Amino acid sequence: MTRRVRRRLCKDGGKGKDVAADEERELVSCSSSSRRRGGLGVAVAARGGGGGGSGSCVVDWRTLPDDTVLQLFGRLNYRDRASMAAACRTWRDLGASPCLWSALDLRAHRCDAEVASSLSSRCGSLRRLRLRGHEAAAAASGLRARGLREVVADGCRGLTDATLAVLAARHEALESLQIGPDPLERISSDALRQVAFCCSRLRRLRLSGLRDADADAIGALARYCPLLEDVAFLDCGSVDEAAIAGILSLRFLSVAGCHNLKWATASTSWAQLPSLVAVDVSRTDVSPSAISRLISHSKTLKLICTLNCKSVEEEQAHNPGAFSNSKGKLVLTITSHIFKSVVSLFPDKVVKENEVFNECNWKGKDNALGDMMSWLEWILSQTLLRIAESNPQGMDDFWLQQGADMLLSLVKSSQEDVQERAATTLATFVVIDDESANVDAARSEAVMRVGGIPMLLDLARCSRESAQSEAAKAIANLSVNAKVAKAVADEGGITILTNLARSMNRLVAEEAAGGLWNLSVGEEHKAAIAAAGGIKALVDLILRWPAGTDGVLERAAGALANLAADDKCSMEVAKAGGVHALVMLARSCKLEGVLEQAARALANLAAHGDNNNNNAAVGQEAGALEALVQLTSSQNEGVRQEAAGALWNLSFDDRNREGIAAAGGVEALVSLAQECLNASEGLQERAAGALWGLSVSEANSMAIGQEGGVAPLLTLAQSDVEDVHETAAGALWNLAFYSGNALRIVEEGGVPILVRLCSSSGSKMARFMSALALAYMFDGRMDEVALVGTSSEGSSKSVNVEGARRMALKHIQTFVLTFSDPQVFTTASTSSASAALSQIADAVFIQEAGHLRCSGAEIARFVAMLRNPASILRACAAFALLQFTIPGGRHAVHHAGLLQKAGAARVLRAAAAATTASIEAKVFARIVLRNLEHHQTGTST
Repeated sequence: MTRRVRRRLCKDGGKGKDVAADEERELVSCSSSSRRRGGLGVAVAARGGGGGGSGSCVVDWRTLPDDTVLQLFGRLNYRDRASMAAACRTWRDLGASPCLWSALDLRAHRCDAEVASSLSSRCGSLRRLRLRGHEAAAAASGLRARGLREVVADGCRGLTDATLAVLAARHEALESLQIGPDPLERISSDALRQVAFCCSRLRRLRLSGLRDADADAIGALARYCPLLEDVAFLDCGSVDEAAIAGILSLRFLSVAGCHNLKWATASTSWAQLPSLVAVDVSRTDVSPSAISRLISHSKTLKLICTLNCKSVEEEQAHNPGAFSNSKGKLVLTITSHIFKSVVSLFPDKVVKENEVFNECNWKGKDNALGDMMSWLEWILSQTLLRIAESNPQGMDDFWLQQGADMLLSLVKSSQEDVQERAATTLATFVVIDDESANVDAARSEAVMRVGGIPMLLDLARCSRESAQSEAAKAIANLSVNAKVAKAVADEGGITILTNLARSMNRLVAEEAAGGLWNLSVGEEHKAAIAAAGGIKALVDLILRWPAGTDGVLERAAGALANLAADDKCSMEVAKAGGVHALVMLARSCKLEGVLEQAARALANLAAHGDNNNNNAAVGQEAGALEALVQLTSSQNEGVRQEAAGALWNLSFDDRNREGIAAAGGVEALVSLAQECLNASEGLQERAAGALWGLSVSEANSMAIGQEGGVAPLLTLAQSDVEDVHETAAGALWNLAFYSGNALRIVEEGGVPILVRLCSSSGSKMARFMSALALAYMFDGRMDEVALVGTSSEGSSKSVNVEGARRMALKHIQTFVLTFSDPQVFTTASTSSASAALSQIADAVFIQEAGHLRCSGAEIARFVAMLRNPASILRACAAFALLQFTIPGGRHAVHHAGLLQKAGAARVLRAAAAATTASIEAKVFARIVLRNLEHHQTGTST
């Protein structure tokens, strides 16, 4: 008898096309065609607007104006640009144009000394460089970009003093150096002094997580960097606050997240700075008196940011007018209305509150105001991200009332890093539990209500890969909420994410796959993902990065697992090569998260049984069964659980069942059942289920008994969790079919356990299968084996078989009688009308029993039981055959055919007419005869 595991989804997840991605694919196609044909003339389909006709024309790409080609090149990353430049001499010359190489973003690709050297010939005009990782920072000197003006780096936690000193020494023209938000734990004041000595033109210095910034280092900045006007020491270990007052050119200062400052000294000395316009002390322990001192003593100060400063917020709560007499200076706090407050910076202009960060309000009109607003945008993007990451208590009102609006305003910023940071914050602030991936519904829906979904999808369609990945991450996290997921789908987000999943940038593809993973949780989105080509994109993603990091592979496999739970989508997964890709992961990947999702995907692919051939296809894929058997011994419980679930589903196929056994599956699953007794309910259920599936065949059933599988199954049958003890009962039912195992169950004390299940389980299926297991054990076939026993010494353990038999029969009878109504049964037994029998059949039918499939030997066993001297066993057999032949049952026709071959009609008629039979046995036998007539009539017509 077999039954498949329930398909499980992950518990734990724009209108138009992606123009940038489409253009990139067309250009790459063009270049490859030109290399094959020796020219740049390519036949392309005409895509007209109004007409419905289609045709083709030859486009000679050499006739495009140079500025058009340059614009196209400008939308590509440096690797694709270099590839395109190899197409022909004209494009090679255009590809080397200084305007294309004035800025370079290396964050998406590996950058080492070799890569830097290969790019150096093009970097003579490089002015702006973005990079990720301390290795890339070390290699930057190899670009030989002596005229470099700006460096923006992140992910540089491992950056050392020596590397930063070399970076500064090789780029003396630097005007802006920004490294963060990852803490620079290995950077000290020594490196800061070297930056000051080498970069005399420095105007902006923003560093996160320095160990210290002492007086000598800050003094060097004051002496050697006379143009320095923007300094940010974020989350630093220690900063000499008095020394900062020596940087007389300073206009903008941030010490957000620094907790070792002497605020009395800081406020007194900073107030004397002659050009100071704005100060950020967010996330610090700054005192209200220090803020008041800055307000009172500074003549130039206009703005003070004190977001998430506990002392300041408490002061405002007790005294709302604490900073009202601010002499025109604006103090921003979490409890203040920030939009309304910032409007006051525009005294001569009418500005709507929700448009205060619109660049049109200040660009080109007031340079000082524009500088301050650009600085404020950057400060807010940094601070809100840090607040979202720490997720402090009491922030819900802020996020819901103005935080979400503010982040979306920042997403529209003209500053690329502000845009990306805001998108990152949107992805972060909705997550309230990283471990369980719980998302705050109110926060997610707040973003949706204020138009955040179309805005993020627009950002995801831009040509910058860094923005694409951050936008996709935000969309993915927001889509955990079902309402937001629907909004994403309605706005064309599935197509956009599918396009991004095809990206050659791993980070972009990874976040897009995460978005499809979360969207695929909803049944209503699965078909749309398949229609958009998402399944093929996800499979290709696995094949593209088979040795990638866990993020990209886990997300792709997780999305395919969700999609494979749908019958039609599961066929698309197989058609796209998903079986091979997932088996490849299960065989060769070492990352636990990836293995868990790959096994879950294979389990869902194999869960459709009769509806498609995926079950057999998974088993036939080279190494699939061996890999899944091996995964049952993984150190990770989730991997073991999903592997056991996959084996349970695969055991539905006869060939797979024997293949699993040949791969050592019996031993592995018995061992898993023995080890999982204190594990999660899901693992227990799947371990028992896989043994249930394997035990269908005689050889496997006997092997399970000999390997010691009876004892752990009996333990699992005592679980209080219905799914667990129901599945264990199914496995014990199969095992009890064979006399040797039946005696093992008796010897291991299984009769009281099955009796308890039969009489008290809340699951009808558990009670039903327990009763059938007891009937197998005491229908007389075990008696001969009981004389010999099953132990290795050749003698039976000391058990009272006869006493166990009486107990079993008594409770089988009690079970059958729970489905009997004396008055109704008496009426039905004396009536020739079928209505009474139909009424009883409907009342006693166990819905899930219709999914069970019996072999010919099992059906023959029940037919033989109809002749058993024990009347209760005859009633039990008739009840079982009723369940298996009810019209509409999944395998009812199959069972009816087996009964016909066994000549059961004569036996059933005899049982229905027997004077010694119970009324239940007679009525159940008549219903089975009626069922057989129904199926025979249906077959003949």
